[in-house]
Amino acid sequence: MRLPWFLLLLLVPAAAAAQQPPLKPWAGGAPPALELKDLDGAMHRLEDYRGKVVLVNFWATWCGPCRAEMPSIERLREQLGPRGFAVLAINVGESDRIAREFADKLPVRFTVLLDRDTRTTRAWGARVLPATFIVGPDGRIRYGHFGELDWASAPVRMQIEALFERPGTRAGR
Repeated sequence: MRLPWFLLLLLVPAAAAAQQPPLKPWAGGAPPALELKDLDGAMHRLEDYRGKVVLVNFWATWCGPCRAEMPSIERLREQLGPRGFAVLAINVGESDRIAREFADKLPVRFTVLLDRDTRTTRAWGARVLPATFIVGPDGRIRYGHFGELDWASAPVRMQIEALFERPGTRAGR
């Protein structure tokens, strides 16, 4: 059976899009400052995670796509954590009580940080939630993604795992 030529024109771009990596390379370079308290009041700074691959996720409990992707972020943390992978989930503009209740309900074991005044969220350019950045072991943003994603899917995990294998990195050591 032969497909009409106009159907082929529709299929070629769709096939090319399906082969695109899910995470887009980030050209922005070094990340803005990140210094926030977690749910227990302990201070976390991004520079403290130097040498690890870090997923920085901006989210809120009222954001449906944020809630939907949280379990996949937890699965990715479970899979890659032993290799030098960390998750910093930054709750945007909500109280510690609301963020804690949500995190406990899921449950998640990654670090939840609070950005009550949204200053850090704005500095990172997270205008849409969820907004996620992957920071390499060298402390530079390597990938960005805006919107919901299955973070534990094989294509996403493979892109992130490649950051562990770059020459000169200290992740996993």
